[in-house]
Parts: sequence; structure tokens; C-alpha cells
Amino acid sequence: MKVYSKDELNNFSQSLTYDDISFVPTEISRIKSRKEADTACKFLDEKLFLPLISSPMESVTGIVMAKELSRLGCLGILNRFDSSLKEILENDKNGDEIKSVSIALNTPIDIIGKLAEKRYILCLDTANANNHEVLNKTEEIKKKFNLRLIVGNIAHGATLEQLENAGADAVRVGIGSGSVCTTSIQTGIGIGQVTSLLDVLQARRDKKLNIKIIADGGIKNPGDVAKAIALGADAAMLGRMLAGTKETPGEVIKYNDQLWKKYRGSASFGVKMKNEFIEGEETMVPYKGVVKNVIDGISDGLKSCMSYMNCMNLDELRTKDSFTILSESSYLERLPKK
Repeated sequence: MKVYSKDELNNFSQSLTYDDISFVPTEISRIKSRKEADTACKFLDEKLFLPLISSPMESVTGIVMAKELSRLGCLGILNRFDSSLKEILENDKNGDEIKSVSIALNTPIDIIGKLAEKRYILCLDTANANNHEVLNKTEEIKKKFNLRLIVGNIAHGATLEQLENAGADAVRVGIGSGSVCTTSIQTGIGIGQVTSLLDVLQARRDKKLNIKIIADGGIKNPGDVAKAIALGADAAMLGRMLAGTKETPGEVIKYNDQLWKKYRGSASFGVKMKNEFIEGEETMVPYKGVVKNVIDGISDGLKSCMSYMNCMNLDELRTKDSFTILSESSYLERLPKK
């Protein structure tokens, strides 16, 4: 079996996803119990117990979700599609319960100013950060206000330096890999998340940049979170893994004796509500109960990975450089059999 370093994975001849790779434990672990593994980190000056960020999707992060994730030591980015933004602007009682909010390219500058006063992390929520309008908006915001700004999305490191120079503090990496995203089908643009992350991270290293990297898309289970962090991401963004939980916006629906909730992409018709180019789908996901159960499961999986890989903290996990590439049969062999 060939053991690949991250540099070798980055130079692999094909685009790779999380399902294409696996860790290879090559050391005797000094960790007695996974409880010893420390998953705490700092992200844009916020202390997190887990490097997890919720996607600013209309069907994922409303006020209730943002507050609960903050309580659980994660970061929830409040979506910009419903009345939530107006509510937090008019309500001074949120305090530290909500830490981040998404905005659009056309969000009025006075609204951004009010959000800056409340010390929110802002997320400029666009599909394509490789755009002059995004760079111009980023520069405008950072010149006028002292705030922390996330932009997105990119799938390659070629423009990373331009984004940092424009003022971006963090960037979302991933195009076409979301489970309700049809960008790859509609446009032909979609790169495996492992390859995208490694290319962006190499650009950050080679050019000695400070911008934070968020792995956004393609994460289906706790193992994918562990892979994203080990590859070098500062945090992982979740959409579908959080969808269907009690704290997501929307009602619980009973159908065929099972409980469900809606989950839809930000570029779906259900969100846009107008006939223009659609790059997202709408679906139903099984109801999962409280989001704490999902977060606890991710925490347990990440800590178990760290115990296998002899890592006491996330910085040590990011130094690991032993992976293998899976054949289709070896990937299928790992799946639980019914």
C-alpha cells in the first residue's frame, strides 16, 4: 500500500473527494481515551469547542440554530433570506448568543454598519468569490468598518492572495460539492473537496498568507470533518448534517408515518421564488431531533480519530501526513452491511 503525503495527494492526477481517501495510522498512540483529545480552537478571535460552522442557508441557520450552536461552542452563521436579519437589528437582547450573520452583495451599507456596531462576524454570501464585485464589496466594507469578514466560495488557490489583500479574513472553499447544489451539473464546475482544499492551503502556505480556510461542502459524517481538519482547514461548514434538526427553521412534517423537515439550497427556486437560473434543489430530510445530538456525534468521531492518529489537539492533527487512496471496492468494504 502506498502512503501518500498531502503534497502527493495535491499532485494526484485526479480530483479527490473525502470518500477517496483514508487516514493511515502509523504511530503508537499515547492517548489512553478519546476524552483526552482537545478539539477546542480559536477562529477569527472566537473560542470554539469544535471547529464547526453552520451554513447560512435558509433551511439550516435561523436565530434558534445560531443561538444553540453558540451555546454548544460552535459558530452559526445566521441566514439572510428571512426576517431574522431585521429581528436582530431591532433586538438588543441577543448579546453573545449570535456571533455571525450573512449578507449579500446588495445589502445596504447602513445595515452593514449596524451589524458592525454589534461586533458580528459577517459572511459575504455569494456563490463565486472570484468576482470583481465581491472584491470591491470586500474592500468597501473593510475600509469603512472594523469587523471580521468571511467570503466565499472558491475551489482553487489562484485568487487567494487577492481575496486577502481585499480584506477577507476567511474564505469558504468548495464549489459544486453541496448535497443540494447543482452548480456542477448546470455549469460544469465542480472539484473534489480534498483537491480544492489542498490547492487553496498550498497557496496560503506558499504565499505566506493569513486568511482562514473553511471547508464548505461534501461533509456527510464525522470522519469527513476529521479529514477536512487534518488536511489543514481551520473549520468545517455543515449544511445537510444539521438539516432536519429541531433547531432548523420550518415545521416538522409527518409523511408515510415518518417525520421530515425541508432542506433546500440557497440557489433553489424555493428560496429565490422567481424564475431565474437555478443552481440548487429542494428536498426533505428525516427529522433528527435536537442538534446537540448531531454535534456530540461529530465531537466523538473527531476525538476518536485523534486518538487513532496520536493527536492531543487539532494542531497536531493538521500535521499528520499519512493517507491512502481508496479503490471503489475498498470504499464499499468499509460501509456497514445490512
